[in-house]
Amino acid sequence: MNFWKKVMKLNRRWIFLLIALAVFIPFLKPLRLPLSITKPAKDVFDAVESIPPEGPPLLIATDYAPSTAPELDPMLYALLRHCFVTKRRVMLLALYPQGAGMAQAGLDFILPEFPDVKSGEDYVFLGYQPGVQAVVMSLGEDVRLAFPTDAYGVSLDSLPMMEHVRNYDDIALVVDLAGSSIPITWVIYAVARYGQRLGVGVTAVSAAQYYPYLNSGQFIGMLGGLKGAAEYEILIQQKGYTEARQIATIGMDSQSIAHLVILALIIIGNIAFFASKSHKKKGTSSK
Repeated sequence: MNFWKKVMKLNRRWIFLLIALAVFIPFLKPLRLPLSITKPAKDVFDAVESIPPEGPPLLIATDYAPSTAPELDPMLYALLRHCFVTKRRVMLLALYPQGAGMAQAGLDFILPEFPDVKSGEDYVFLGYQPGVQAVVMSLGEDVRLAFPTDAYGVSLDSLPMMEHVRNYDDIALVVDLAGSSIPITWVIYAVARYGQRLGVGVTAVSAAQYYPYLNSGQFIGMLGGLKGAAEYEILIQQKGYTEARQIATIGMDSQSIAHLVILALIIIGNIAFFASKSHKKKGTSSK
């Protein structure tokens, strides 16, 4: 049996092992593969940068579930780090039932890095309220209509950060992290009606459907999938804000190496197939 026939009969477990190593090794030793920064991601970063420290807050909406967390969690972590390290204030809320849990998990993950950041002063977590359209419109009149208390039952009127925050006029920017079509609701009821600036972070598979809103200026910018999160992490690092573990960047290393291994296997498989076929023809003709 020649070499290419052996390749054709290779046990598939070896392929599984190769892919597993390609995915796992970058987590042990990050490769820091080069990654180009796209304009939509840079625009989100610049919009956050334009918010004055200790000025009007950034509102982050965590409208996603655990199924899309691998792509959207790193965006949440990067946004929180960016704001906390630069003394920018943050409001968090969820219009998606499971989003409140994702926001709390994100805070639990990031807050240990910032022991001086305090709830009610540097950030406010409003929790979840049902009725997507009603909540988005209520924020345009008075935040307290939809959220009289924060997620922990504390009245908003007693929170120092909320003293001068009433509606969209007092919110510098909204960034919606979504694994669904909720960004469109923000466009209709916050952007069109109240003129609120809106950026989004979406899954890679859904990013294409949002480009019309981006190109029309209804989104000020967009983070698309794990790559968008990695771009934001790199932008933070380039500014010298933090050297914290870059989850999305490492994930992109794993993804890129796994893709290269798959391409190599496809090429080798095709060569093996045609080489074996050619060898078989030669063997038949010699008879």
